[in-house]
Amino acid sequence: MPKLLSLNSYHYRRGGSDAVYFDHAALMEELGWENGFFSMHHPKNVPTPWSRHFIEELEFGHAYSLPQKLAMASKVVYSFEARRKLRGLLKEFRPDVAHVHCIYHHLSPSVLPLLREEGIPVVLTAHDLKIACPAYKMLNRGGVCERCKTGSVLNVVKHRCVRDSLAASAIVAAESALHGWLQTYRKQLSKVVAPSRFFLEKFVEWGWPREQLAYIPNYVDASRFEPQYEPGDYLLYFGRMAPEKGVHTLLRAAAQAGVPLKLAGTGPEQEALQALARELEAPAEFLGFKAGAELHALIRNARAVVLPSEWYENAPMSVLESFAFGKPVIGARMGGIPEMIDDGENGWSFASGDVQALAEVMSRAMSLPASELARMGRSAREGVARRFNRQTYVQGMLALYAELGVKV
Repeated sequence: MPKLLSLNSYHYRRGGSDAVYFDHAALMEELGWENGFFSMHHPKNVPTPWSRHFIEELEFGHAYSLPQKLAMASKVVYSFEARRKLRGLLKEFRPDVAHVHCIYHHLSPSVLPLLREEGIPVVLTAHDLKIACPAYKMLNRGGVCERCKTGSVLNVVKHRCVRDSLAASAIVAAESALHGWLQTYRKQLSKVVAPSRFFLEKFVEWGWPREQLAYIPNYVDASRFEPQYEPGDYLLYFGRMAPEKGVHTLLRAAAQAGVPLKLAGTGPEQEALQALARELEAPAEFLGFKAGAELHALIRNARAVVLPSEWYENAPMSVLESFAFGKPVIGARMGGIPEMIDDGENGWSFASGDVQALAEVMSRAMSLPASELARMGRSAREGVARRFNRQTYVQGMLALYAELGVKV
């Protein structure tokens, strides 16, 4: 029985990358693999016998004393605790391969050399751009940023790229400088999985060897989604209310087009966006956080889903899930979104940040006959089942593991 060790900062479904961490392990277990996990203690964690090896909780939003903050900062750069506890886990559980998800700032890259020293192949799924951009988003308050590609990591401090905080940016710059000098990621990772072709090409642009990268897209099990092809009478945005999501552009476009819009989600920009909607007299309804059956009903009853992002999205699960529900998607031509959308077939694309272009597409979606929208919804559903399915994902991952010498 082959063994898989999965590493991730959180051991609960906090976001999309955490969902992939759990779902990937569950898939391997279905195929007869034995799972081990390494993560951080947290009150919301899913129970697991492996938690006895987890590192202590490290949450940056909590109130800490100065000595505690200094200790936390040192762990972000290099966690000796994570190395020590992982070494203890490896004495009990000898994996054939280690699959890393989001580990930086909590487990830290310090765990990677230990795995390689133990002769364990290490695969990283790149849920973000951290292995290129120190701040992991290629984004700061000025918008999309790639200064560190040819410049110093001190750009992170100069432009306060991490949470617009000088202190947080300085810590991350120090961490990136150390691991860049050590070439921690380049030397210790056997393979990097990019869920979008855009991410793969972006890593190559930043100097990663193409042969160290593999494109394996995310997937949805379409059979678990009940589609509704009959279109509703509103457009839907669901996701975080954050600057990079382009919701301000979406509200302006909705006001210009006079198109009914529902928004599900919360985030740091929520109050400002609600104020903007009132100022513009936009026909927008803010629904707050929605999940599970409530969110699924909103998607199924929508006319189309809008993703107006203004940063380098990877391969958003929101697009795949909308397709699985039989809904076309209006997506910004940004990051990995365009490679998921075939204009006029399963949705429409528009120039990111362009209010006029988005307003025109939204008007088109509202004016099309129900039969045409239903056709596009069926095309979306068929396409996601064909291109982004479980079998393709499993085959890609098993082939990758086999390439690394794992008997699958």
